[in-house]
Amino acid sequence: MPAGNTEVMSTEGEGVTDPVALRRSVAAGAVGVFVHWFDWAAYAYLAGTVATVFFPAQDRTTGLLAVFGVFAVSFGIRPVGALVFGPLGDRIGRKRTLSLVIFMMSGATLTIGLLPGYGVIGVAAPSLLVFLRLLQGFAAGGEFGSAASFLAESAPRRRRGFGVSWLEVGSLLGFLAGSFVFLLLSTGLTDDQLTSWGWRIPFLVSAPLGVIGFVIRNKIEDTPEYRALEANDTVPRTPVRELLRSHKKQMLQAAGLMTAMHVPFYTVLTYLVTYETDHLGHSAGSAALLSTVISLLGLALVPVFGVLSDRVGRKPVFVGATAALLVVATPAFLLMRTGTAGTWIAALLLGVILAAILGTYAVWSAEIFPTRTRQSGLSISYNITAALFAGTVPYLMTVLIDATGSTLIPGPYLMVVAVGGLVAALSLPETVGSSLLRPEDVSDAEPTTRENAVA
Repeated sequence: MPAGNTEVMSTEGEGVTDPVALRRSVAAGAVGVFVHWFDWAAYAYLAGTVATVFFPAQDRTTGLLAVFGVFAVSFGIRPVGALVFGPLGDRIGRKRTLSLVIFMMSGATLTIGLLPGYGVIGVAAPSLLVFLRLLQGFAAGGEFGSAASFLAESAPRRRRGFGVSWLEVGSLLGFLAGSFVFLLLSTGLTDDQLTSWGWRIPFLVSAPLGVIGFVIRNKIEDTPEYRALEANDTVPRTPVRELLRSHKKQMLQAAGLMTAMHVPFYTVLTYLVTYETDHLGHSAGSAALLSTVISLLGLALVPVFGVLSDRVGRKPVFVGATAALLVVATPAFLLMRTGTAGTWIAALLLGVILAAILGTYAVWSAEIFPTRTRQSGLSISYNITAALFAGTVPYLMTVLIDATGSTLIPGPYLMVVAVGGLVAALSLPETVGSSLLRPEDVSDAEPTTRENAVA
């Protein structure tokens, strides 16, 4: 290591100790999810306009379905990205994959903003849109695992929950920023202006954000834990094979924690807007305002729950949150039937529970994997559960409500997910304060048994 470097590498897993370097590391970890969620919100809110620009004008409903189909496909490709970038990060380092994925995501987003519409280049327009959304989804498959590993390994051991919680602060900020830009465009431009050129603005704005993120990530050092692997010559050659041979249980446990995050996240922050307008008779403006307030509440509370998990443990916070979700979910949707005040009370309560889950699931998932396979384990578990349970929430809720005739369906569905999260959490050891370096991380021998113990 160069002389005078202020970061400290230790086999005790103390993380980055210099305050300036630590702040830079937190920014590097959070900026990518900000860019990703900014793009996600922009595309979702502009779906109707994108359908007009990129698909034949004869059938607007078909065009809108095609836009959401492209949206779903970008989720489906994420596990492929996870299988590429997860093992790559375990082999070449967190820093390099962080830089690579933000470069790919931002480049694809910028190209969408410059893409001619169907009226200019015909069928090539939707074809290129599909390709670029696939590229975005592929790169996004590497973002969470890279960023969560980097933040967990950079944060001081006793403040790891707080450090990793900024990953979700970045996602909520990106979601809010994308929503705010859409609000400005929809109120400041006519429909013709929005269709002609205004829709391009969010995609073009994300380009400089991506450049800033790329520069930040390119200037940081890799994590102390990963550099310890390099120093001990224990960087894995085949991390996925090692993961599947020795850490299948941890992957299932992480999947349980992540599913208990994905479904409430997409239910509370995205589907609830549609639910309010379609089933409760609320205005779109009122529903959007409530979603914004819940996001702002999350921004304030997620780091608080991260700190709380550092003090009392991951298990009490996560188990408490999922148990509360199990008890509250269905009564919350019953309360929403009583009127606007009931809807706000119920939704804000669900928002607090979601914030507790967001503040703990990522750090706990990171702590259950050894450094050698951490990025692979996080990437694969996160993106498979996202493909199965996150993007399907609006579609599944719509189908189930239509099939049963009951608008209470989201409540029992959340309860089932909460049970899965509780089972996963109760099967896990408490990991707060544990070292992220395990025996196999500092020894050439790969583990021959499943490693659940934490130092």
